[in-house]
Amino acid sequence: MVKTTDTLRLIAQVKEALEDKKAENVVALDLTGVSDTLDYFVIATGTSQPHLQALERAVREKLEEQGIRARGVEGPSPRWVLLDYGAVLVHLMSPEAREYYDLEGFWADAKRL
Repeated sequence: MVKTTDTLRLIAQVKEALEDKKAENVVALDLTGVSDTLDYFVIATGTSQPHLQALERAVREKLEEQGIRARGVEGPSPRWVLLDYGAVLVHLMSPEAREYYDLEGFWADAKRL
């Protein structure tokens, strides 16, 4: 299990990579108090499929530089890419997918970081 300080550092690095590539509405949620199986989400919006791909690449490259590799990648699709970093799941979504799935609304009780 990843220590909390390591996890928070990982979240900060993910957010930095996303913001460097102009991701929109980047949000980190602490799910530890509201879920027995999930720890943290980072959610960001990409404005197009190429933008989503650029965001995915940026996160993966930044973390791989430090020897951190995604456990898995779901997608990529034109609407949603999920990067699994164990305690941290990174959701990269189109505006339409983000509105439709409303992860922030579903996890409204989660603490925002």
